[in-house]
Amino acid sequence: MTVPAEQAMLERQIRELGPWFHNMVLAGVRTEPDHFLGDYPAVKYRHFRDVLPADLTGKTVLDIGCNAGFYSLEMKRRGAERVVGIDTDERYLQQARFAAQVSGLEVEFRNLPVWQVAQLGQRFDLVIFMGVLYHLRHPLLALDLIHEHVAKDMLLFQSLQRGSIDIATVDEDYEFTAPAPFDQPGYPKLHFVERRYSRDETNWWIPNRACTEAMIRSAGFRIECRPEDETYFCRWHPVMVPPDGPHAVYPAGQAR
Repeated sequence: MTVPAEQAMLERQIRELGPWFHNMVLAGVRTEPDHFLGDYPAVKYRHFRDVLPADLTGKTVLDIGCNAGFYSLEMKRRGAERVVGIDTDERYLQQARFAAQVSGLEVEFRNLPVWQVAQLGQRFDLVIFMGVLYHLRHPLLALDLIHEHVAKDMLLFQSLQRGSIDIATVDEDYEFTAPAPFDQPGYPKLHFVERRYSRDETNWWIPNRACTEAMIRSAGFRIECRPEDETYFCRWHPVMVPPDGPHAVYPAGQAR
């Protein structure tokens, strides 16, 4: 087959798998050249790629909500020994498998919701959890399950945020009859979307910055840096069980 014929076939295959949310370059062909966000997600990746280890040789990576696999493929290019991408949209997974095949990269893509990550039976050196939290009806449970079952060290986290970017000073506790800073713009707030936000019925909970950071900490991750708005590089650490017992409830599964 001639090069022009191969190019035409690749372009046809990409069109048949579309539309694409990840505008990637596969063998010289863009998957979504008219993407409303332009060169996305590469343009976003450039803001935080340097906080991740340049060499992932011998490391394992789990990409939750992998979409068409952009980040999964990038981590494999950094030498990761095993990369697993999970999503619940079969079209995205078909795109991801196709992108990996064209790129000549060995990545495992599975149809698996975040609620069932314990089924993977493994902890990963790096967990990528980007652009997923606000699409979940039970977002804090998702973070708890990630901490409990699949995270070993690094967490790359991103969530859409709305509301104040201020961070209010919050005391350890408040008396029931005493004033508390609930109405301050910088108090952790999770905004509930009953119907739709931005024409998307899967947008359920949108945190402000204070709430995002509080949820990350509450689930057992230490924020190391915020390389760009809404994106955090974190490390796993044990959850301290308070004197009155554990406050989180986890479905049964792989224990640490």
